[in-house]
Amino acid sequence: MGNMFAPAPASSSTQQLANATASPDEMAATTNMLPAIATECPPIKVKPGLETLYFYGNGQGRNPRDLQYQAVLDKQSRNCVVSNGLITVEMGAAGRLMLGPAGNQTSVDLPLRFTVERDGTALFSERYDIPVTLTPPSQASDFVKVVPNVQIPYLGGENLVIWVGFDSGKG
Repeated sequence: MGNMFAPAPASSSTQQLANATASPDEMAATTNMLPAIATECPPIKVKPGLETLYFYGNGQGRNPRDLQYQAVLDKQSRNCVVSNGLITVEMGAAGRLMLGPAGNQTSVDLPLRFTVERDGTALFSERYDIPVTLTPPSQASDFVKVVPNVQIPYLGGENLVIWVGFDSGKG
């Protein structure tokens, strides 16, 4: 039995690896270079004017006393992986639902839309109804929505933006 703490004799292949050095040109030739966007995921932004949702009830005016609930988007995030000419995006948003003076709901479905645009043209747009439960006596509740595996073809040089916002149902 040999000493388990003594170094083992180096084989010829181990010795070759220890002495190997590659030039930058050799490394570049063997490395599969990813497009620049692989290091920078497209930004996720809240669509202007769609960061808050107010609900006054059917046919109600905009009197603050008639407000049943409001919802606010607090945070948004995304993660991207680039492979084989596709950007695979996982995107999400979090926010809070709060009852107003006229509110007595115990559950609400919030309409949230995620859109991915390339140079101003929508490549992906999907509306999700986010169920939010309020347990009395609580007057507020948090919500989170994550959309996984949205695949966008990567062309290079385009301006990609991910948008999120409450869907008003108009247009």
